[in-house]
Amino acid sequence: MNWTDVADLVIKGNNREVEHVLKNYPYIPAIAEDLRKKKLQVLEDLPRYIQETMKNVEKLGGHAYLARDADEARKIIGKIVSTKKTVVFSKSNVAYEIGLREFLQETGNDAWETDLGEYLVQLQNGWPAHIVAPAIDLTREDAATLVSRIDKNITKDSKIEDIVAAVRKFLMDKYIKADVGITGANAVAADSGSIALVENEGNIRIDSVLPQTHISVTGIDKIVPTLPDALNEIYVQSAYAGLFPPTYINITSGPSSTGDIELKRVSPATGPKDFHLVLIDNGRLNASRDEKIKEALLCIKCGRCYLACPVYRAIGKEWISTKSPYGGPTGVMWNYITNNDPWPASFCMHSGGCSEVCPMKIDIPTVIREIKSRGNRTLS
Repeated sequence: MNWTDVADLVIKGNNREVEHVLKNYPYIPAIAEDLRKKKLQVLEDLPRYIQETMKNVEKLGGHAYLARDADEARKIIGKIVSTKKTVVFSKSNVAYEIGLREFLQETGNDAWETDLGEYLVQLQNGWPAHIVAPAIDLTREDAATLVSRIDKNITKDSKIEDIVAAVRKFLMDKYIKADVGITGANAVAADSGSIALVENEGNIRIDSVLPQTHISVTGIDKIVPTLPDALNEIYVQSAYAGLFPPTYINITSGPSSTGDIELKRVSPATGPKDFHLVLIDNGRLNASRDEKIKEALLCIKCGRCYLACPVYRAIGKEWISTKSPYGGPTGVMWNYITNNDPWPASFCMHSGGCSEVCPMKIDIPTVIREIKSRGNRTLS
């Protein structure tokens, strides 16, 4: 099966699932419309919302940081993790954006992805093919070949269930030993300092609870005004990814705590002793002040625009580069914001399919046209 065959299967499946979700949960489009307004509200005064978020994380007993770029973020997190630790990652595009796993491995840590798709990408020493499903370009036989490296019982004839079971066994050992769990955040509530995460596998729940240190690394674009807004972002992201209702929604508000004795809330309890939220700028603040680009920051990373794009269907993950976890039409915008790279925009055919399916109603073709124009101006 070649890439185009795989893409056709995924596109048909996603369209069918999203149509099913919107038919059975008709309140989703209204939530998406309200979420767009709330995210635009944050972008109008992003520095204030960053400060409010960090203040409320500290109130909960956590630690909050603002990193200007990837290098500063790696230094902050490297200092927290130190060396010779076992680190488990949930799938985090921002962690990938700043090269965090590789950095922690180079500084003497045993670091593993725990999302199945991202784990396969790690074994492959490759890069994600899709923002939600990073290993969609791999067939069952490809996955079996990779997993046979850690379990000799897996062959090319193994069933998918056996491949998944082998990975589960391998990762369970890492979970038990883990000193640090690193997650992203699908949304961050400014009014409480809480982070919201959505998943189906259960790995995020373990990564964020079992290790005694939990680090959440995410972009400042993930800040929304309130905790209900954060939950709404979860609902919309999972609905338009075609995975609604999600199996798990996780809300983390500081380190573990208990109020079981005289109703006095004390920390830590059974879960992590320490919680760290590392907010990454890396070009986002400048983008929020750029009227022609800032709509890109509304993206909730559902990945639906990938599947509506003829260029992505033709060339897949090769479109952007290994420098970015963001592919497809949204990747063109995000690669420009985080890497100041305008050139992937030159491949865009402006079919308009991306904006038709975007739940945030981002005018992606217009943003890409502006990026393409800026790239061309550098040549003159």
